[in-house]
Amino acid sequence: MPKLDICFSPDLLPLYDLRGQVAVIVDILRASSTIVTALGEGVTHVFPVASLEECTAYGQQHGCLTAAERDGLPAAGFDLGNSPFGFLEASRPVRGRALTISTTNGTAALRRSLAAEAVVVGAFLNLAAVADFARQQGRDVLVVCAGWKGQFCLEDTVFGGALAERLAADFDVSSSDATLAALHLWQQGKTNLPAYLLQSAHVRRLNSLEASQDFEFCMRVDAYAGVLPLWQDDRLVDAALN
Repeated sequence: MPKLDICFSPDLLPLYDLRGQVAVIVDILRASSTIVTALGEGVTHVFPVASLEECTAYGQQHGCLTAAERDGLPAAGFDLGNSPFGFLEASRPVRGRALTISTTNGTAALRRSLAAEAVVVGAFLNLAAVADFARQQGRDVLVVCAGWKGQFCLEDTVFGGALAERLAADFDVSSSDATLAALHLWQQGKTNLPAYLLQSAHVRRLNSLEASQDFEFCMRVDAYAGVLPLWQDDRLVDAALN
């Protein structure tokens, strides 16, 4: 039986061997939620990059939309920040466009996980798609929590618990203390997820930036149940369409 484990921070990745595994990159607030939304709203593919300089260069090279965030705020000089609502506004058509994005935590976590056999992006928004993909692969799964600047992050870990619950019949979710802890947190908060996660330091940080609308959106479980951002060559594509 394959195993599901959870890495609480990208800084802990050297403790894991990603070879042969499925890596699920999760940055609920907000990179993974924004990437899922972008592909769900018709963006053709996403180039996730670590630095702002790379984001600018990719935008120029590929003629695509650029999105960037640092410390929770939109970075200057880019088309978009890191809000899923940037891909929902009728005033900025995104369907049929490519995107490059750089964020404080999420895109860096993804770039550090590319040794895995398969790399996908997970959020509450596409929980069902991530669970279905994991079952189909039948490989060990490592949930890589983007965290906040290397530190533990409650909402990313709770996502890991939600995924563990959905996969419990087909995966070993009991041999890792990290997975057990995440599962307990999810079971404690799932009946009212937004209220439970209001305790999170990252949520409070985000709300202090007047981004509470983003928080509420990112708590919607399976709003994009069929969208699965999958790393392919040098980009993320929606596996459901490819």
